[in-house]
Amino acid sequence: MRVLVVHNRYASAQPSGENKVVDQEVALLRGAGHRVELFERRSDDIAARSLPGKVAVPLLVPWNPAVRKELAARLRAERPDVVHVHNVFPLLSPAVLAACADAGVPAVATLHNYTQICPPGTLQRDGRPCTECVGSSPLPAVRHGCYRGSRLATVPLAVGMSVNRKRWWSGVQRFFCISAAQRDVLVRAGMPAERLAVKHNFVPDPDDRRTGPGEHLLYLGRLAEAKGVRLLMTAWDEIAAGGGIGVPLVIAGAGPLEPEVTAWAAGRDDVRCVGLYDLEQCRRAIARSVAVVAPSTWLEAFGLVVVEAMAGGVPTVAAGHGAFVELVEDGRTGLLHRPGEPASLASCLRRITTDPDANREMGRAARRRYEQHFSPSVGLERLLEGYRAAIAARSGDGDGPPPAGDDSTGSRRARPRGRDGGQ
Repeated sequence: MRVLVVHNRYASAQPSGENKVVDQEVALLRGAGHRVELFERRSDDIAARSLPGKVAVPLLVPWNPAVRKELAARLRAERPDVVHVHNVFPLLSPAVLAACADAGVPAVATLHNYTQICPPGTLQRDGRPCTECVGSSPLPAVRHGCYRGSRLATVPLAVGMSVNRKRWWSGVQRFFCISAAQRDVLVRAGMPAERLAVKHNFVPDPDDRRTGPGEHLLYLGRLAEAKGVRLLMTAWDEIAAGGGIGVPLVIAGAGPLEPEVTAWAAGRDDVRCVGLYDLEQCRRAIARSVAVVAPSTWLEAFGLVVVEAMAGGVPTVAAGHGAFVELVEDGRTGLLHRPGEPASLASCLRRITTDPDANREMGRAARRRYEQHFSPSVGLERLLEGYRAAIAARSGDGDGPPPAGDDSTGSRRARPRGRDGGQ
């Protein structure tokens, strides 16, 4: 199959699960013998632009006519079977969908967050869940300055969401939702259910897996409010006040809260801030973990770090909302704490570290769950099914993408009618 992947890469200074997913899917498809090309922009390149060029970037967020022209020409020249769209913010824009229509090439899109119904894509404001813009105008997001705390910065996102809503919903033959929880939210918000299918992200099988009890608890991710970093610090202070739990907390990542986290950890022997890890360092750190901690306060659409922990045979302590409730089997592959409650998080961290036998069995169960539902072979099958369903819908061969149905992971999986494929 010939696939063109469209993606605006996030800045490299901070960890990006989306960049990682795109790279892994491209490698997976190429490894299986498919021809995959890339159409990319990089947010890193904005810094090298002239001052007028930087000023113009917000104007390109709702619509970039140059991208439409360039991509349409490339599609006509290369004639891929399908275009797979990931992130289009800020340099690509939904103009990529017009280019697909111009060239007559079917498009699929992975929804990594909630940008279809929420300008910043988080469904969160002031550290709490927020659905004020869902199903209505995005003006509340502008009023509250939901993107980076700035009304001005939020305007291009709000405008883009408003003017391109119909284009997204009609120009994409198949949306990949990365969890059933995400799909349910989007359907309730009015997105076309028949075009939304669940396709969990996969994780490559790591070389490193846990073999012993583990050396530390691990937080691995962006150091941001929505990821629950402050919640984790409060819970850890409560644990320390009670005498600790015998293993240190390792915090690996970068982000806006990095100075605060570094200052909090300074001079402590129960916390280590190690900065931003590369891929191999991440895998080794997971394999040495008693558990991985994912205390997000926002409704995660997926939670890649949870599946990375599963692949390494390590249980997870995660917030009991969003996609985590379908990824983590509470008491079997990890523990779920009450969202936003430091006492509940502290209790789960104590529990996961004080019973080595139970922890070991959770790690084994987590690894089995990974093999059954999140391995590369499963990821490839579902990716190709979605591509085939989109091609059939675009060509009129068949009756288009079907609604999602149940599968054994607790997610909802689409089955095509009259075609082989469709996830």
